[in-house]
Amino acid sequence: MPPPPILDPAQLDCTNLLAGRAEIEQALPQRHEFALLDGILLLDMDRGVCAGYHDVRADAFWVRGHIPGRPLFPGVLMIEAAAQLASYVHTRLFPDAGFIGFVGVDHVKFRGPVEPPCRLLVVERARQIRPRRMTCEAQGFVGATMVFEAEITGMAV
Repeated sequence: MPPPPILDPAQLDCTNLLAGRAEIEQALPQRHEFALLDGILLLDMDRGVCAGYHDVRADAFWVRGHIPGRPLFPGVLMIEAAAQLASYVHTRLFPDAGFIGFVGVDHVKFRGPVEPPCRLLVVERARQIRPRRMTCEAQGFVGATMVFEAEITGMAV
């Protein structure tokens, strides 16, 4: 049984971007195939909740080899997208703290396949945010279906 959603995906307006690819690249160092955030939809600092997305495309680098004939978005890339969202939030809260790198993942469950083309929505709730460390709960959705959950930890690197 999946946990309750941090945020109902239906509540998010995917046409109202707070930040697009260009703004995300100003905050994060990932580029090319590893820039896994396409948009930021929500930054609610009072509640410690944020949401962003990755558009899973049929021409992505992993499609050819990750299950030929039925490409499945790798779970490790879902977790990386969640780590990038956490890092983006951290840079907004602590702009002088430097880059926060992904150092841990706990309590991971993959709950459904992610097949292109689709939009992977990532929703997170901060559990702890400090200038040198951040831990958050993360959930991924395709439509209304939760496809993963995890706890992500990042530290200044």
